[in-house]
Amino acid sequence: MTASARYQVIHLHTAAPPKPATGAPCNGCGVCCAAEPCPLGVLLSRRLRGACSALTWNAEQARYVCGALAHPEHHLRWLPAAWARRLVRRWIAAGDGCDADYSEH
Repeated sequence: MTASARYQVIHLHTAAPPKPATGAPCNGCGVCCAAEPCPLGVLLSRRLRGACSALTWNAEQARYVCGALAHPEHHLRWLPAAWARRLVRRWIAAGDGCDADYSEH
């Protein structure tokens, strides 16, 4: 291990699905949002590092979801819910596949 190597411990629900391969469809594992907020998450969480405050565990589906997408009325109160969902899907690139390129050690 080099001096520049950096490790981060993230805590996820034990029932969370395993992280999919990069580019594969999102399965709600939560790794990306638990490791660091996306640009929208930076605004909502008011931080650049650590878990996004909008990361939400959905017990019924046994997966993580973006709270800003699932419940925009809690995170983007100033926008009508239908508009907020449309914008959030675009902002977080929902449906574009997993882009969390984290290697396990």
